[in-house]
Amino acid sequence: MGDCIHCADARRTPHEIALLRGGPRAAVTVAVVALHLRGVLEAGPPGTVRASRPTEAGDAEHPLPPLPPVGVPLDPPATDGARPAGAVDTAYRALILESAVHGALDEPTGLGELVRHPEVRWAVAEVRVGLAEAGLLTYPLLRPTRAARRRVRALREQHPLPAVRRGLTPDDTLLAVALHGEQGLRVFVPRFALRAGLTARVRIGNKSMLRPSRSSGTYGGSGGFHYCGGGGGCGGGM
Repeated sequence: MGDCIHCADARRTPHEIALLRGGPRAAVTVAVVALHLRGVLEAGPPGTVRASRPTEAGDAEHPLPPLPPVGVPLDPPATDGARPAGAVDTAYRALILESAVHGALDEPTGLGELVRHPEVRWAVAEVRVGLAEAGLLTYPLLRPTRAARRRVRALREQHPLPAVRRGLTPDDTLLAVALHGEQGLRVFVPRFALRAGLTARVRIGNKSMLRPSRSSGTYGGSGGFHYCGGGGGCGGGM
């Protein structure tokens, strides 16, 4: 998931879109869902996730890369002719984030703890590097630019939540979660999201009810914007 080997540099992954919309927690949520769709992560005890299989047992066509040793810069992937040798593209950084999240699951872990994990924080910072290089983050605080917020708003308008899930792809799921947060989780992976603590319950009287979503967006975002999804292809081009 999150791979887009053949996408142009100007196109963004769901992980990046989520980071622009809702910050690190939103980006890590997309990575968690991507790993769940790969079949290598599942809900653990209430409010946690856990690794269900080694990453090699998931998407064999697009395996997750290993993390570099601490203090060693991120190495570019081997060139396949689709990008310049030595380039670290947005899709590779998204895979690095997924790899960091999976590697942090030595035991069942909640989303908040994952966001604070040192290797996950480093991987999120790498995703920020790609956004900064594209001019979508301001310096020195690395906040989304006005253009980035407009682009996220445009994507949300052009990709509303579907009424039904039938016929939709994993790429559709990741984009919906990136753009719509909890609302996307409740449409595409409701049971997993609830058990994993990605969405929450509130208790009213004797009934347990889902809490209204808070995540319509920390950032909003016009301009042509493409997203890159899983499985080595691109979708949702504007």
